[in-house]
This record gives sequence, structure tokens and C-alpha cells, in this order.
Amino acid sequence: MKTFKLKGLLTNEGFISNASVTVDAKGIITAIESNSEGVATDDLNVYALPGFQNAHSHAFQYAMAGLAERHATNQTPDDFWSWREAMYKLALTITPDDLENIAAMLYAEMLRHGYTNVAEFHYVHHDKDGKAFGNLSEMGERLVAAAQRVGIGITLVPIFYQKGGFGKAPSEGQRRFISKDIEAYLELLNASKKSTDLYEHANLGLGIHSMRGVEPTVISEIAKNGPQKLPFHIHISEQLKEIEDSINYLGKRPVQWMLDKVEMNDRFHLVHATHLTDAETDGIALSGANVVLCPTTEGNLGDGIFPLRRFQEKGGKWSIGTDSHIGINPFEELRLLDYGQRLISHKRNTFYSSEQGDSGLYAYKQSIVAGRKGMNNYNQEYFKIGESFNAVLIDANAPLITSSSAENLPSTILYCTDPSMQYGTISHGQLVVKEGRHFQLDAISNDFAQTIRNLGNR
Repeated sequence: MKTFKLKGLLTNEGFISNASVTVDAKGIITAIESNSEGVATDDLNVYALPGFQNAHSHAFQYAMAGLAERHATNQTPDDFWSWREAMYKLALTITPDDLENIAAMLYAEMLRHGYTNVAEFHYVHHDKDGKAFGNLSEMGERLVAAAQRVGIGITLVPIFYQKGGFGKAPSEGQRRFISKDIEAYLELLNASKKSTDLYEHANLGLGIHSMRGVEPTVISEIAKNGPQKLPFHIHISEQLKEIEDSINYLGKRPVQWMLDKVEMNDRFHLVHATHLTDAETDGIALSGANVVLCPTTEGNLGDGIFPLRRFQEKGGKWSIGTDSHIGINPFEELRLLDYGQRLISHKRNTFYSSEQGDSGLYAYKQSIVAGRKGMNNYNQEYFKIGESFNAVLIDANAPLITSSSAENLPSTILYCTDPSMQYGTISHGQLVVKEGRHFQLDAISNDFAQTIRNLGNR
């Protein structure tokens, strides 16, 4: 047993003061007390927030973060589609060892910033020639191993990738991604389940790359007849060209087609959904499906801005992810999401509902509760007896933090902190990041540096 004593613990209703949280040997919460006088194993002058949920990650892309910012000075456009070609080149070079080392470094950084769970939207399945490994889930298993090494929870989402675009065969640059049909994908999914069984804090999700990446009729079939107890992740309506191609191929926009052909509910997680009509925005919200927003990546790629205000007015639920990992800070994702809406609406009350007018509390609730659903965790209580203790710890001595009242703390932390104010992170009852350092930082950093030297791309 271990007891953490904290200056404050954020519950769904707000902070409770002088909290103590007791966990068993597996990091499961056995008791939560306020104003406890008992002896603590770890007496920390911190405020604890529930661990953030990273609902969308492509781990291998961390190796190219920051490398696509040198642009031609002629009139050649640099957009998502040109960036994608650079990403394909990286995907074709990495080995299983490379992927594990890149992911371990990335996941350690996620923990440092306060993420305690990640949904890994994984589509680099095959060897460099596009042939299946002996273990169909070799690359996915390396992602699980990386998560286990650093102590983060992972939902492995092996991605069904079949096409090179609407009605198009896959390109050579996509050869490591492809499952030719549903049967091949279900074999991959079953192999991935065996990989997640190797780590107690790993589980499985089902994923479709996009409507351009899988024949749409196949998407509706797997949504209806595939595993029904897994979260269902899909990229959708990220780019204007994607929408134009969908209209030309199907006669409908992607989200419109999904709403018409797929009976969506709250196990569905639509990633980006950037370009929507009002009817599509309302339809997603009313279906109960969630949207996963990745503001730093969407901004970096020039995707666009999701219509969040209307979506929220219709009761829509959303979470956040770091996608290409140009940014890995959940506070930054939430601030950018909010400020983008303020800039286009000329209003400041972006994060609100009829029940919740506190921007900080509202943002935490949306991103954490919907994010957990993306990991197949439907627990809405931030800290609950019988559940793992996952928390991001904010230094109570930081000037703005120490001088704030309890009611002002949630938004002060969201809008005014930087990583120097984060004391650490508890994942599954273990203090895996302390004073800004992951407990295995040196070894993980050395392996990552050697991998990058071998790739020679930086």
C-alpha cells in the first residue's frame, strides 16, 4: 500500500483540499480522503488533475517533428498532401527496433506533459517491402512494449488501410499499411489482441484509416458486423480535397455518408472532422459519436478549424490528441482549441455548457471523459476507488497557483501554466515523472538518439 498526500485533488465537482489517495501494489485506488491526518508515503505539495487522455497518436511521426518547416521559395504549394509524401518516406524506413525506440521516447514525453493513456492509431504493419511479418502484429507489439517500458496506458488501434484514395489502388508509398480485405484486417486485429494481452495496461481498439483509405461499403460492413465492443476510430473530413473526391465518388460528403450509412453511437471517434456543414455537425452530436481534435497538428498542417461552438450547443462530445506530435502538451492543445474558436467567433466563452460555465472545468471534463471512451473506458469519475490512480501534478508553489483560490485554480492551471510548473505524473499508482524527469529518461533518450542517427533524417 502507498498513500499520496496532496494539497488538492480535482474531482468532477472541483478541488478538494489536503487530499490523500491510497493505492494498492497494482496502483488501484483503495481510499480517497479529505483533510486526512494519516501518515503519507509521498507527501507532495501539488495539485493533482486526472491524467489526460491522448486520443490520437501516430508514434512513428515523432521522428519527423519539426522537419517539415523549410519551404520552397517558388510557387510550389506546401500543404497536407506534400507533407504526406515526406511522412511516407519516413514510414518506409523504420524497423521494428526503430519504432519501439521512437515510441518509448514519445510516450515518456507524453507522461512528462501529463498524458497517462494514449490511443495509438497504428498503420505501419508490414516490413519495408510490404510483406507481412511472421507475427502480423510485430510493429504493434513494439508499440505495446514501448508503452510498458515507460509506464503509460495504451489502446492499440490497428488500422484498416486498403486504398490509395477513393476508387484508387494503394501507392508504393503505402505498401507497409495495406490489408487487402476485411478478412486480412480481422486477422491483424486478432494478432493485435494477443500483443495487448502482454501488458496489463494495454487494450484494443478498431480503426479505419479514412473513407478514402477503405472502400466505403466495406466501412459500413465492418461497422455493422465487426467487433461491437471496441471503440471505433476513423479519420474523416480533414481536407477539402478529400471532401471533393468523396462527392465525386459517392455523391455525398464523408460525414454525410457516414450518418446515412452507419449507425453511429458513442463508441465512434471521428478524428479531425474539420470541414463540416451545419447538418453534419448537428448529426454527429445527435448520434452520440465523439470528435477527436488535434489542434497543434491541425494548425501545423493547415487543416482548418472545427466548428466547436455549434457542436457543443448540440451537446457534442470531444477529446484531444497529438497526432503527428508537433506538440505534446495537453494544456497547449486545449488552449489552441479555445483560442481558435475565440478568434473566429469574437466571443470568449468557448468552453461552456448550460451546466458548466467554468472554462477550465469544462475543458477537463470534455477531453478526459470522451478521451477515456476512445480507450474503451466509460468511467466518468476522475478518481474512483477500484480504478487506477492516474494524475498530472501541478507545483503548488508556482506563483499564480499558490495565490489562487480553489474556484479559480482549474482555469488558472489550464491557461497560465507551462511545463516548468508541472511537478510530475503518476501513472497506475507510480510516480513515473518527478520534477520534470521520467524515471528512465537517460536510457530512453540514448536509444532514441541512436535510432535517429541511424535513420539520418534529422
